[in-house]
Amino acid sequence: MEEQNQLFTVSVYTENNVGLVNRISAIFQKRHINIESINTSISEIVGVSRFTILVNITESQMKKIIGQIEKQIEVIKAFYHTDEETIYQESCLFKIKSDLLFEERQIQNIIKDSNARIVTVNKEFFVLEKSGRRHEVDLLYRELSAFGIMQFVRSGRIAVTKDEMKITEMLAAFTH
Repeated sequence: MEEQNQLFTVSVYTENNVGLVNRISAIFQKRHINIESINTSISEIVGVSRFTILVNITESQMKKIIGQIEKQIEVIKAFYHTDEETIYQESCLFKIKSDLLFEERQIQNIIKDSNARIVTVNKEFFVLEKSGRRHEVDLLYRELSAFGIMQFVRSGRIAVTKDEMKITEMLAAFTH
């Protein structure tokens, strides 16, 4: 039976060094694997950064890639998780002409029904913010597209695991 592709959320804990994002993305590029989204931020550990990467591949491919990522000198530890094992969100911003907000009752209903939030309004445009699952963002995008979207931007996935990750304890063991 052939292994099926699935979405994996990869968490990579690293030192914050220049060029690391290029080396990590090259690991995927060499295998012709598209990164669906990538986000970097500080982590729960002072001085440690966290990459959150979303990919659609087989688990055997994922295991090999984790091994390659962990060979990078600055990488402390890498993990991968399925959607069922994580709590995840994306955020996005929509810029739309202001007159639509006041003239199109349907837009007000779409905003209310989607739990989007108006960030700013001026004479020319208003900006909506939406956080949620990818399908929720996609739905709002489709609904607003009928009225015209001036600008749109979406974040990469951010995620935490449902189960405790022992990274803090692992790092404490390394530093003592």
